[in-house]
Amino acid sequence: MKKFDLEDRLVDFADMIIDVVENLPNSKVANHLGSQLTRSGTAPAHFAV
Repeated sequence: MKKFDLEDRLVDFADMIIDVVENLPNSKVANHLGSQLTRSGTAPAHFAV
């Protein structure tokens, strides 16, 4: 596996996380969990780039 393969996969994963969070209901709990999920799910892609 090349570094760039992993980078692409992490960016794709971050994109999927964003899609999931966008589909959560608009409630206090979902907003909190969505924030946490967005931060944790997109952080690896940030460091890979």
